[in-house]
Amino acid sequence: MGTPLTADQLVSALCAEGVSVTEHPGWRTRNRNHKGPWGPVHGVMVHHTVTSGTASSVALCRDGHATLPGPLCHGVIDKTGRVHLIGHGRANHAGAGDDDVLAAVVAERSPLPGDNETSTDGNRHFYGFEAINLGDNEDPWPEAQVEAIARAAAGICRTHGWGAESVIGHSEWQPGKVDPRGPIGTKNGPALTMNKIRARVAQLLDDDKPTTPAPAKPKPKPSGKVVDLSRLIATARRDPAASGAPVSYAGARIVEDALAAEGLLAKKYADGHFGTATVTAYAKWQRRCGYSGGAADGIPGRASLDTLARRHGFKVAA
Repeated sequence: MGTPLTADQLVSALCAEGVSVTEHPGWRTRNRNHKGPWGPVHGVMVHHTVTSGTASSVALCRDGHATLPGPLCHGVIDKTGRVHLIGHGRANHAGAGDDDVLAAVVAERSPLPGDNETSTDGNRHFYGFEAINLGDNEDPWPEAQVEAIARAAAGICRTHGWGAESVIGHSEWQPGKVDPRGPIGTKNGPALTMNKIRARVAQLLDDDKPTTPAPAKPKPKPSGKVVDLSRLIATARRDPAASGAPVSYAGARIVEDALAAEGLLAKKYADGHFGTATVTAYAKWQRRCGYSGGAADGIPGRASLDTLARRHGFKVAA
């Protein structure tokens, strides 16, 4: 049992466990809380999307459809193992399930009882992750995606002080559901099972500290640096072929330094002139934030700049 993690705590839990995270615009306030409370939370539920393609899958899970409004989960896990955060709060992912299963999860008791009832509101009590897979029992699960599922679940469990028994599949909660399922690695690979995911979660939790591919970067302290969005946009639209002093706008250098730290811009172009290279780099950042097409034109917008600012310790002024 636990109080749901705040948005910042959720991001920290995932990143500390070595998960690659993309925060999509508006995710921190996108939820179904008007339909009922979220919490107390008791566990993490794993689903498959029955879709292919990252952009379309994220859009579907974010927006839902006519008979099932979004968000349909808290995070979408793509084939590369990246977690796309799209919602925070109550989400339409678990539906009504078995109260005996919930009692077993709360008690961290295994094996789970069979799910033969739809008597309990799962959307209230579980974090939900939709992993991109056709769900036809043939679409393979890449190793990186399976590892990300386990790490995302472990990060949340570690933060709440839960064990691996707090991680379940949709098929274990609601009668008639089969997710997640399919072969690991190749079409002829071993079957993905929740027991395998829980075993990996248990391995991760067995360490005193998170096992990460690389140390998680500490959250930057506020630097006192401020970027004026309107001045930045004007500078970006001018696209000056300039270098040296005076710079086009000092705030452009702050943003360029952040883009360079993200690996999107060569440091030699972090010069205070928001030129072609910086516009191209910012477009890559927008796509990383979930934008596409004309919305990823390299001209900064408030949501994408706010996300960059949070990661690199500067403030944005309108």
